[in-house]
Amino acid sequence: MLSQDARDIIYNGLWKQNPGIVQILGMCPTLAISNNVVNALSLGLATAFVMAMSNGAVALVRNLIPHPVRIPVFILIIAVLVTVVDLAMDAWAHPLFLVLGIFIPLIVTNCIVLARVEAFASKRSTTHSILDGAMMGLGLTGVLVTLGAVREIIGKGTLLSGIDLALGPMAKDWVIPIIPHYPGLLIAILPPGAFIGLGTLIALRNVLLERQATAAHPRVPATP
Repeated sequence: MLSQDARDIIYNGLWKQNPGIVQILGMCPTLAISNNVVNALSLGLATAFVMAMSNGAVALVRNLIPHPVRIPVFILIIAVLVTVVDLAMDAWAHPLFLVLGIFIPLIVTNCIVLARVEAFASKRSTTHSILDGAMMGLGLTGVLVTLGAVREIIGKGTLLSGIDLALGPMAKDWVIPIIPHYPGLLIAILPPGAFIGLGTLIALRNVLLERQATAAHPRVPATP
């Protein structure tokens, strides 16, 4: 059974401190790659893997790193893991690698990754650090996929467009036509659509939290 610390880490990463809609970190890939589900999921999972592994690696060696050089060492660890992901994607999913382009190497400088390494992994146990990195990464992935799905449906009327880039030509028939014969709304898959979509997700979360707070603490009408 999960400890209270583990449950808190999961809750923080997926909801309370979600990096995509609460901390508002890593906006460059969030806005640029979330034009469809496949791109969003691919970058999100790559980021989650790097976050989990870099947190675990830093937690293992944190007592061996001199404090003045900790940031360069952290970046070096992250860069090694990103290089592994970059080369693996180039080898096994080259068309998708070409689409994601510079955004895979840019994970090295993503403030989400470095922030969790510095704020959490450098102070906590290896197990909790890996869990924190994975949950923060999956929280970001959830935001990316949700935003990608909304933008793809409104912009193209489909889901899973481009899945053949990740899984090969056999997956071309897996594209789901949500709105047949839909002419598309171009703004949804352009940068303005990303800003509008992300703002809407943040607003929906705030409304949900406000309703939960109201339900938990209903207002008592003033007596005349």
